[in-house]
Amino acid sequence: MEKLVIGILAHVDAGKTTLSEGILYLTGKIRKLGRVDHKDAYLDTYNLERERGITIFSKQAEFELGNRGITLLDTPGHVDFSAEMERTLQVLDYAILVINGADGVQGHTMTLWRLLARYQIPTFLFINKMDQDGTDKEKLLAELKKRLSDNCVDFTWEKSDLQSQFLEDVSVCDEELLEKYLETEEISTSDIRKVIKERKLFPCFFGSALKMTGVEEFLHGLEKYCETPEYPSEFGAKVFKIARDDQGNRLSYMKITGGTLKVKELLTDTEKADQIRIYSGVKFELAKEAPAGTICAVTGLSQTHPGQGFGIERESEMPVLEPVLNYRILLPEDCDVHQMLKKLKELEEEEPELHIVWNEQLGEIHAMLMGEVQIEILKHLIWERFHVAVEFGTGNIVYKETIAEPVEGVGHFEPLRHYAEVHLLLEPGEPGSGLQFFTACSEDVLDRNWQRLILTHLEEREHPGVLTGSPITDMQITLITGRAHLKHTEGGDFRQATYRAVRQGLKKAKSVLLEPYYEFRLEIPGDMIGRAMTDIQKMNGTFQQPEADEDDMMVLKGSAPVSMMRDYQTQVTSYTKGRGRLFCSLKGYALCQNQDEIVEEIGYDSERDLDNPTGSVFCAHGAGFVVPWYEVEDYMHLEGIDESELGNAIPDSEESIAGNRNSNNQTDSGYRPPRNAGVGSYEDEEELKAIFERTFGPVKRYKEPQFKRTFSSKSDSGSYYRNSSSAKKKEKEYLLVDGYNIIYAWEDLKELADANLHAAQTKLMDILSNYQGFKKCTLILVFDAYKIEGHAEEVITYHNIHVVYTKEAETADQYIEKTVHKIGRENQVTVATSDGLEQIIIMGQGAHRMSARGLRDEIKATENQIRQQWHEKRQSSKNYLIDNISDEMAQYMKEKRLGKQ
Repeated sequence: MEKLVIGILAHVDAGKTTLSEGILYLTGKIRKLGRVDHKDAYLDTYNLERERGITIFSKQAEFELGNRGITLLDTPGHVDFSAEMERTLQVLDYAILVINGADGVQGHTMTLWRLLARYQIPTFLFINKMDQDGTDKEKLLAELKKRLSDNCVDFTWEKSDLQSQFLEDVSVCDEELLEKYLETEEISTSDIRKVIKERKLFPCFFGSALKMTGVEEFLHGLEKYCETPEYPSEFGAKVFKIARDDQGNRLSYMKITGGTLKVKELLTDTEKADQIRIYSGVKFELAKEAPAGTICAVTGLSQTHPGQGFGIERESEMPVLEPVLNYRILLPEDCDVHQMLKKLKELEEEEPELHIVWNEQLGEIHAMLMGEVQIEILKHLIWERFHVAVEFGTGNIVYKETIAEPVEGVGHFEPLRHYAEVHLLLEPGEPGSGLQFFTACSEDVLDRNWQRLILTHLEEREHPGVLTGSPITDMQITLITGRAHLKHTEGGDFRQATYRAVRQGLKKAKSVLLEPYYEFRLEIPGDMIGRAMTDIQKMNGTFQQPEADEDDMMVLKGSAPVSMMRDYQTQVTSYTKGRGRLFCSLKGYALCQNQDEIVEEIGYDSERDLDNPTGSVFCAHGAGFVVPWYEVEDYMHLEGIDESELGNAIPDSEESIAGNRNSNNQTDSGYRPPRNAGVGSYEDEEELKAIFERTFGPVKRYKEPQFKRTFSSKSDSGSYYRNSSSAKKKEKEYLLVDGYNIIYAWEDLKELADANLHAAQTKLMDILSNYQGFKKCTLILVFDAYKIEGHAEEVITYHNIHVVYTKEAETADQYIEKTVHKIGRENQVTVATSDGLEQIIIMGQGAHRMSARGLRDEIKATENQIRQQWHEKRQSSKNYLIDNISDEMAQYMKEKRLGKQ
């Protein structure tokens, strides 16, 4: 039987569980309709869920729909449990988004919609509670089109008098479909399936789940318009949840995404699938094997975690939604704190967003949570599971730290009979990019296995900052060199050296504190808009121009720090007498407005943090001794980067952190110029080579294996790019051009860009097209699109060159480095950029580099060569008519041609 996994999502109290009951009842899975208020809903399997009337944990139900076996995953609707919901999205084929018809599109609904777009999940909409007074179908459909997508189409028109209108609405969602409809006036079911699968069409159904109105029509729509995915034959599985059964057995919930999983099959080097359980509600059936498309719970695995991939599946990206509040867990006096920490760590496996933290200095346990509702649930779970009555202290904001400028960090660990030294380049990353780890170190300098180990140590933990001890983020950390000892180096030595290198670099850098921001939508009576705008300004927030809404209401959209908006909902309700509504969703982290005040209040001392030392350990006269961070460069054994060379490529600190580099040249398209076009570049190949060899050792092109590992919310987390050494001749020539870097390095293009950036882009593409036509290389022109929200990587062909617009949160530098990693070993690759640091990294990867000025000179030389060849060809060409006539006649014809006769 064909398999299909469908998830059901909603804002809290939209009627999601009630709709699930209706679906299970109509498909014959249950014989009696349960109700949330009667505490007998089929998928509310926990007592706490039935008591509070909300979904806390994701559950599954199995039923048949036509010739398909459907797995329905019910997800939590409350914002405090949104991380549980987001993990489930990783395994869905389709989603059902339930919207409360009485309330319309709410704040958390918008968050869900953005997540569905991020994970590219085809979505059906069910607008519930249409039986309530005041619901207006036309107004709701208009709101869906305005706030979600213009391609939300009412599918209840399909079999009504409005069928022609329905076909027109469907056809305008896709250009090819529109052309077909205009020619034939028909649209097939397969055509509609295709555009739904591609997220170009979002079917909308209206009804009341409680009264079973519209539910049967909705089920028919699911059966008719869902497309069964095709799975590969190679085995693959994705873990999305960890839980424990009543007997305490650890369950790893996963979706089989390829091949078949069989009982007793090894999934890791040491662990195998002891049981395969297919759950439906609280009951399960044991299976001998699980084919592709199956959602199952596997026992026997003790080290799995949500997001883990087996077989052909990669590690998932980090969740977008994360806790922003830190609470101290208050234990009873007779409770052993260390035993309780061990138990809470077990609970953290099931709820990773808890992020249990042990503060060694204070002897306290802290947990990072989403809000007050989650606290109440956790207290109940801890009592039920461990019989310990805990309380939670006052919640504090979870801050993060980053840096404003590139810096080199050095870590050395050399007690007696141990040795390791690590040099890291720490650079500020794009806002929201998380931490990304790279290597630009030659294998001749440090063996590949040691390099892998260093990258693993960078990734394996959260690195605390030096301002408040908060986790660091939005940084690129590159291994540039290191050293091991043939006899005395052990794996733990590099762990110590790596941690110390990060800390030493942070102590040298200009650190910046980040705080979480809410994106809000405030609906308020028109006569109170002035009060609301004043409140937001006092919160250090920003907002757009107020918009008029219906019924004399005004809408104010913007963003503000979480710390300032935590209790604002109560104030809004109070001063609007219940008429105002505030919708908030986490936007991300940005500059802390009162950094000095927060740093002083927290009182973190990086030098007293003994678990995270900033200095290094060296050895002399048979004994190790500690060197403070500010003296490490005087003792280190390897050459570091010249500070003056590093400084040339440093972007302006505030602009770098805020993500607004060269903001005066920013266009409406969202593409941005380079960080420092034409600044910090090395125009002479020998100069660059000398700097590189002095710092990292001799350049050996195309022979040292290179690899990169990236961990980020906007990248392929955990992926390797490997290129084996090869002596094969490079058959293809590639030229990669950093578009904005070149535009702002060439004066004529810079002047044009100041007036019209799009015109400068087009002119550069024309110039490079002519150049490629003569050189015949594969030319790739790269432009940043990192600031366009939700922008996917886009590649277009312009005449004879390829033009790439990078995906959101990926710069041209990152794209070029990634591409060089992939193709640089087997092909002749040249990169045109004037970014000094980028040139150094490119040379370390074995590619050639060309400065902006060098590219300009090369193009001019090519143009001259083309003219010369054309002139020589013209001179050598024979004109047989003129060669065989008299000189007098030849002169006459020449004057005639020139218009003198």
